[in-house]
Order: sequence, then structure tokens, then C-alpha cells
Amino acid sequence: MPEGDSVHRVAARLHETLAGQVLTAAELRVPAHATADLSGRRVLEVVPRGKHLLTRLDGGLTLHTHLRMDGRWAVFRPGERWTGAPHWQIRAVLGTGRGTAVGYRLPVVELLRTADEQQAVGHLGPDLLGPDWDPAEAVHRLLAHPARPLAEALLDQRNLAGIGNIYANELCFLAGVTPWTPVGELSGPDRLVVRAHRLLDANRLRPGHITTGDTRRGHQQWVYGRAGRPCARCGTLVLTAVHGTPPRERPAYWCPFCQRGPAPEARPGPFPGASGRRSR
Repeated sequence: MPEGDSVHRVAARLHETLAGQVLTAAELRVPAHATADLSGRRVLEVVPRGKHLLTRLDGGLTLHTHLRMDGRWAVFRPGERWTGAPHWQIRAVLGTGRGTAVGYRLPVVELLRTADEQQAVGHLGPDLLGPDWDPAEAVHRLLAHPARPLAEALLDQRNLAGIGNIYANELCFLAGVTPWTPVGELSGPDRLVVRAHRLLDANRLRPGHITTGDTRRGHQQWVYGRAGRPCARCGTLVLTAVHGTPPRERPAYWCPFCQRGPAPEARPGPFPGASGRRSR
């Protein structure tokens, strides 16, 4: 599932192409909205809310989409051939004189009244990249269940919105604890929340989810995706195991020297299926 900074960049690209423009082509290729006619409506704005995308139209309508693991939006210039995925994977098309936004494999395509957006995103915690960002509220929500493993709590969008598995693992590393450390045992949860905001804000305009400060490929994260390779700080081999419960289990990565706390039986090598499955 993409990280909040990636969704922020997608929203910015869609906003650049669509905002202020009248839709000359509009298709929602999902059963619930297959007959909806949005042509002729003006796009007011495209805004992210955590990992959700809200495309607001005149007339009080909002197109709510979510990428989850496999969805993506692509933007094409006028007359440019749509490439990158088969056309049967298209779930939404929004075209203007400035360009066309095509949504592939979108698992969530929902048309709702703008006044009812809270039905789709009202459950979310403070948005790390949003105008509602409230670090004190984020800490309050995290600590509401002190026995919960830290990585799992960070991934819960009801606590704070925008963290994916890369940042969850990296934030555990930066806090010096394993992903299974109970939230209530964390020293300085306020510092962790502030650090999460700083990381996403620093990366919102660049790809790579950089946590080390090093933009070189293979050097961008401390432990994420480095199973069986040296920790980027101390050189100890990074371990991997599963965190979370089905169907939401994810690969966890940690350095047994830099991070203290509980951990299950670990694998010394790459997590099965993890290659190429980073959040994008």
C-alpha cells in the first residue's frame, strides 16, 4: 500500500491536470457508477486525505478513490496513447483539454456528495501531510491501546493517516525498538510522531521514501528491504519476519543490535515475496 507522501504526489499531479478544467470525458468503469455522467462538470480540486484521494467537482460531488496495493493513476497529454497497463484494468477516466487522468486497478471508486465525504474518510486520524495535522491527537490515539505492537499501531490509519509499511519499519528503527514493541513501552512517543511528520514532509516532493538522508539507490532506508544485508548504521545483518495478523500481515525488518524489544523467530534472508512489493 502506498505511503502518504506518494499519495500526496499523485494528488498534486492530478490537481495540476484537472483542477479548474471542465471534464470533456468521464467514465467510471465500476458497476455502482457505470451510468454516471460527469461530463461537463468542472473539477474544483484534487486533495489527498491520508492515503485517500478526493476529486471534488462542481455541483457538490466528490470522486473518492484509493490505490491500496495495486491501483495507480496515470496522466497522459492530449492525444497521447494510454500505455503502461491493459485497458481492461481501467476503472476511471477523467479527461480535460489539458490532459487525461486514467485510474488503473483502483479497488475503491466511489461517487458521493461532497457533504458526505466524512463517510469515506471520517474515521482517519490526523493527516501527517494535511492541514488537520495534530501531533498531540496522534499521540493520544496511539497510546489508547498501549499493548498494541508499535508497527501495527503506526499502520492503523485511525491513529495517524499516511504511514505505510516502509515508514512503519523505519520509524521503529529510528526509535530504537523492534516493530513488536508495545506502544506503551515506547520512550518519547511525541518525538516519534514529530519524526514521522518530518519524514513524510521531507519526501512529499521526491520519490524514494528517504529516511537516511542518502538519496542513492540502495542507501535510502536504514533497514527496510535489507534482510540479510548490513544495517545502514552499524553493519549488523538485518533480520526479517512477519508482523500483523492475516489478512494484514506485512514484512518487518529490524537490526538486532540497534533495536531492542520483543521479536519472533527471524529469517536471515529476504522476506518471501517482498522483492518488488515496496509501497510506491
